Amino acid sequence: MRAGFKKTLVGILGVSLALALAGCGGGQKGTAAQNSGGQIVLKVGHPLTETSHFQKGLEKFADLVKEKSGGKVQVEIYANGLLGQDRDMIEGMQLGTLDMGLVASAPIAQFEPSFGLFDLPFLFRDYNHAYAVADGPIGQDLIKKLEAKGIVGLGIWDNGFRHVYTTKKEIKTPDDLKGLKIRVMQNPIHMETFKALGAIPTVMAYGEVYTALQQGTIDGAENSIPVIYSGRFQEVSKFVSKTGHFWGATPLLVSKKVWDGLPPEAQKAVMDAAKEAGVYERQVTQQMETDFTEKLKSEGVTVNDVDRTAFQTAAKSVYDKFNAQIPADLIQKVLDTK
Repeated sequence: MRAGFKKTLVGILGVSLALALAGCGGGQKGTAAQNSGGQIVLKVGHPLTETSHFQKGLEKFADLVKEKSGGKVQVEIYANGLLGQDRDMIEGMQLGTLDMGLVASAPIAQFEPSFGLFDLPFLFRDYNHAYAVADGPIGQDLIKKLEAKGIVGLGIWDNGFRHVYTTKKEIKTPDDLKGLKIRVMQNPIHMETFKALGAIPTVMAYGEVYTALQQGTIDGAENSIPVIYSGRFQEVSKFVSKTGHFWGATPLLVSKKVWDGLPPEAQKAVMDAAKEAGVYERQVTQQMETDFTEKLKSEGVTVNDVDRTAFQTAAKSVYDKFNAQIPADLIQKVLDTK
């Protein structure tokens, strides 16, 4: 069965399952479900495959929750967008019809605009810089703002630095992107970034990207190397250019309605497990980036570095367009973070 067909099939099945879960548990009325053994059951969704870094991080999280709660809390993981794509999960958590989700920062910014900070292009120097911002006062202040939106943030996990992958040619300079249709998430900053780089940003659900590349509907997309490889995009895209334009901040979120319904000892177990599993997930992400880069090359993919300075210069106008949403002093605090 081709990967593109499988992704489409998963999407169809996911809609049906998500609707069923919304109507019969999974945090209905703001209360986490309980199984026949009296355990609290938390359902958590994510959009990637069962072999992804998200899955491995959540498996670690589930094990730690069970351990720290003495078996009183159980976590069920649903991959491949079975509980909805990012925006669907955010809305479900706000309503209390979904317990938890591992969600990219870009869709979160549609609900809490200040989260757009994480979407600014070429803002983070490296992983250590990104983690210092996410775990420090800046990131934690942003996480706290989500409570007013009906969501509790348990920490910011990692989807890696995002790179461009294309079907026709490698990208070395912004000029190489001119006129290419590049899939992006539905996020104004992402769209403006690729406009500034000369591409034609094309909004599309993640589950549609494989087929769109295969059929030539788009010329490329952008994501982290762990996502590119685990999603088998090397089958339909033979060029990966390491632009590192965005860092993939990915908060682990829980519905506030569900969270408030948990006993204090369950809340502590879940929070402590999220912090510990988040460290593990970041390590897995970086290791996968290293390992999968070599695997992409061995499978015939051209992986090239770029002159980031040229891309940074081309994308500078994006900062000016969003200065009302993301103040310059906040950006400077990020840049000054050691």
